[in-house]
Amino acid sequence: MKTQKINLLLIGITLGALIYFFIWGFGFIGNANKLIFVISVFLGVFMAFNIGGNDVANSFGTSVGSGTLTITQALCIAAVFEASGAIIAGGEVTASIRSGIIDFGGSHIHPSDFIYIMMSALFAAGAWLLFASKHGLPVSTTHAIVGGIVGSGVTLGFLMNNPEISALGLVQWGKIGKIASSWVLSPLLGGLISYGVFWLIKHYILDYNKYAQIRIDRIKREKKALRKLHKKTFETLDDIQKIAYAEAVNHDIYAMKDPDFDPSELDSDYYKKIVNLDRKKEGLKSHRALEFGIPAVAGIGAFVISSMLIFKGLQNLDLGLSDIHNYLIIGMVTVVTWLLMFIFAKTLRRSDLHKSTFLMFSWLQVLTACGFAFSHGSNDIANAVGPFAAILDTLASGSINGDSPVPPQIMVMFAVALIVGLWFVGKEVIATVGTNLTEIHPASGFSAELASAIVVMVASVLGLPISSTHVLIGAILGIGVVNGNTNWSLMKPIGLAWIITLPASSFLAAVMFIVLRHVI
Repeated sequence: MKTQKINLLLIGITLGALIYFFIWGFGFIGNANKLIFVISVFLGVFMAFNIGGNDVANSFGTSVGSGTLTITQALCIAAVFEASGAIIAGGEVTASIRSGIIDFGGSHIHPSDFIYIMMSALFAAGAWLLFASKHGLPVSTTHAIVGGIVGSGVTLGFLMNNPEISALGLVQWGKIGKIASSWVLSPLLGGLISYGVFWLIKHYILDYNKYAQIRIDRIKREKKALRKLHKKTFETLDDIQKIAYAEAVNHDIYAMKDPDFDPSELDSDYYKKIVNLDRKKEGLKSHRALEFGIPAVAGIGAFVISSMLIFKGLQNLDLGLSDIHNYLIIGMVTVVTWLLMFIFAKTLRRSDLHKSTFLMFSWLQVLTACGFAFSHGSNDIANAVGPFAAILDTLASGSINGDSPVPPQIMVMFAVALIVGLWFVGKEVIATVGTNLTEIHPASGFSAELASAIVVMVASVLGLPISSTHVLIGAILGIGVVNGNTNWSLMKPIGLAWIITLPASSFLAAVMFIVLRHVI
């Protein structure tokens, strides 16, 4: 019943957004071809829908698979942070998608052919993503849209039959080569960093807490046995001995209320032994990893995620901040996060270590998921918005422009489609990422997300060609290697899907381009 209500709500929101968008769009394009606009809207929304079903689902797979979030909670987080990233910071990253793959510079392409190229790319990428999502295969949406633009662009080159234009020469093959290299580089880097991060967390935090809990449980059993022995011994005493013993016990209880009491002042053997066991437990320093290890990891995570947000998620906005300002903000976020987690750990001193560890890493995983969602929304939404915005601008102006502002109405409409796609077709990809590749819990899920963020940031700085989707899959494999439970057989279809993505979307786009050119 709850699912049906959410389904109806999302359908209603989508229909309402579409109606508004069509009304706005008809006014924006003026006297341009309304049929092309309507078809383009459906193709663009279709692409955004499938980005949500594959890319967004891939991003939230570890959080849902670990049990930190339910699919409904993931939907709510995505609705806020993915949409915010897309609307606030996603409008300026479309130039490379529009014109960075095919060189239209000296080709004198007719505006209608340019529109057909982008329409074909949206259809092809969306169709391939839908196929991959329904089979639970996380693939790169960027590779899919690039393949679509390449396929339709090369097809136009052949159809133009111009001896001065080489169809294959239109393609910027250097970028295609980078995509091919990312098939290996992305999962390899993700796996290596994730392996290192999770090994350290497992060795110095999880295993430490595990063995500390074993010793605590042993002390608890000793206390329990001591109580039984105390009760049994007390029952064997005569009345006079019971009175004397009860006085000694009452004296000890009163004495132990003083925080500075001296154990040598205790009268009963029972409480002397209880105090010794308590001191033995205190000497274990069982919460050391909880109070120092996890806050330190949280600080590192805050540093990486805030850096990714500022230098990648918000880099498209002119906020007027210098590098010094950015570094100070990152520093403050890091210190505050460390301090909050340290205080939080202090409040869990009397709680079960396993449950406390689960709880703290669950919070960290939610925070990293939110940061990832915002950064993802601000960048990968361009794979749908870029081609559509190019279509809309060309319809409105009647000419091909290299770049132009993206109206906020597009960002809102496509952000809605993104969220709806996550809900309706994202469950299979979430299952693959969250449970089928390896077993995920909050600590390992956080490690995978942190490792992915580190790789994405470092790759951005060094200019390495990587796919965030492939990086995360590699990071999850790294977790599985540490735990020794990786499902390597599932990587065969996933790896094949990565390789097929570009040629498959190219082929579909080529077919669609021919159809559009002859039908419309």
